[in-house]
Amino acid sequence: MELLDPRVDFVFKRIFGSENNKDVLLAFLNRVLTEAGDPPLTEIILMNPYTDKDDPLDKQSIFDVYAKTSEGKLIDIEMQLFNKYDIEKRTLFYWSKRYSSQLHEGEKYQELKKCVTINILNYAFLANDDYHSTFHLREDRTGLTLIDDIEIHFLELPKLDDVIPSQGGLENWLLFLKGVDTTHWEVLKMNEPGLEKAMDTLQFLSQDSEARRLYEARQKYLHDEASMLEGARKAGITEVAKNMLDLNLDISTIAKATGLTEQEIIQLKK
Repeated sequence: MELLDPRVDFVFKRIFGSENNKDVLLAFLNRVLTEAGDPPLTEIILMNPYTDKDDPLDKQSIFDVYAKTSEGKLIDIEMQLFNKYDIEKRTLFYWSKRYSSQLHEGEKYQELKKCVTINILNYAFLANDDYHSTFHLREDRTGLTLIDDIEIHFLELPKLDDVIPSQGGLENWLLFLKGVDTTHWEVLKMNEPGLEKAMDTLQFLSQDSEARRLYEARQKYLHDEASMLEGARKAGITEVAKNMLDLNLDISTIAKATGLTEQEIIQLKK
């Protein structure tokens, strides 16, 4: 049996965003948050649990996992299989909408609660070697925190070594998401007992014909969307390269500026 890919957002939400799997979500979040120095959570409330109405082909369907802690802190988890570009701006935009939407007319600013965004990326994004990066709002020179209401995590799966850990930790969860060979599952479960239910859910979904049909539809949708985005990006880069050729810039300079190969640029001159 071929397992479904847990990096497809539809599958990810079935595993981590279902009411029956809140314990799985809690265990995963505690590894993410405690690694960043936050205290562990004792309870989590799902704000948009998975339902059968979540249509993989409906643009209105939201496959992020929204949750709230017992203290009111809001957490948004997004799985991105492909690079949609401008992730930093998209992150701030949606973080700000979630933060500001807490207040209703007549309510005070002090009612605003902390919002945490966790982006799990199936591509490298930041210019560092760390698979887990966390951002806050701090003063540049002293590191003084202005306010603790913003916290943004990037978990970059390609930066994670495929070495199986010998103890518990976030790496075990990310290796599961990355699709590590099932022969290593026993060790991962021993390291992180919460993973057993996540693995059982993935196996169940992989054997369910309707879940597989929806998965394949969602996977095709994501592939098509990624192809269109990449096509649009390439078209823009090509236009820039042509303009640089018109300015008689040398080919090596254009290659460095655009990311195109020298052969691709030579083809544009024809």
